[in-house]
Amino acid sequence: MIPASGIIISPATTRIGWVGVGIMGCSMVTHLLNAGYQCTIYNRTPSKCLPVQAKGAVVASSPHAVAAASDVVFVIVGFPSDVRNVVLGTEGILKGLKAGGVLVDCTTSTPSLAQEIYTTGQAQGVSTVDAPVSGGDVGARNAALSFMVGGDKQVVDSLHPLWTLMGQNMRYMGGPGKGQHTKMVNQILIANTMMGVCEGLMYAEKAGLDLTETINAVGAGAAGSFSINNLGPRMVARDFAPGFYVEHFLKDLGIALDEARRMDLAVPGMAAAYQMYVALKAQGGGRLGTQALLLALERLNGKEGEAGKGK
Repeated sequence: MIPASGIIISPATTRIGWVGVGIMGCSMVTHLLNAGYQCTIYNRTPSKCLPVQAKGAVVASSPHAVAAASDVVFVIVGFPSDVRNVVLGTEGILKGLKAGGVLVDCTTSTPSLAQEIYTTGQAQGVSTVDAPVSGGDVGARNAALSFMVGGDKQVVDSLHPLWTLMGQNMRYMGGPGKGQHTKMVNQILIANTMMGVCEGLMYAEKAGLDLTETINAVGAGAAGSFSINNLGPRMVARDFAPGFYVEHFLKDLGIALDEARRMDLAVPGMAAAYQMYVALKAQGGGRLGTQALLLALERLNGKEGEAGKGK
């Protein structure tokens, strides 16, 4: 357990729980297993547990059962409603996590829910941290994620050995909910950048440029970004398999728009990107990767593209 004074976390003393072993969670918990941590896992779709179970994880029957067997429990699920269910539900993590335990929510969720979970946890002696991540499936596989973290700094610092196994950048952003607010900044930037990447590549194609060489040229300069350098080649290859689902990105942008509205902040660029992603989902692309925004913009320009199956 992690008392108020904090302890040094190690495989010998700390049991890890993990709820949500999808595209991101599977790789993240695997890094902890490879470092020697005892891990207990749960996923709503049991079959997704099999690859992690084969690497030594113990599969539990519920989030409650995960928490009861753990000192630190990580959550990375789809939507705020899923977070509420697995954390605050009748079979949720806070029903099973003992006083002194820690809950770390890596889902991109609402700042208000992070604050509610924090208050509920405090009442029973449990520390909670909101720690959404950026880096996608590639970052998760390569242990190169960026964590944006809110909560009590002493608790966040105590988790340092775990952050470093899964990511290359952890930033403490302040109290509960501040990690989620920071992730909204991240998603606003990505939404606008993805529009630019798609428009730039369509322009390059119309101009008769070699798309791969174009990416190499502009990606090394001031226009370089994760989106052009990592997702641009997938667009060129017509690989629209998900590293991050369109429907989940729409959820994130919806949260950001709600928060911006609450703050009386105009964000026309993100609003335009949101509408294009809504169109993509309406066209059947909700379970494609975010790079499939190219398809919606191609259709707007009179080109019907075929979604790839991935490599």
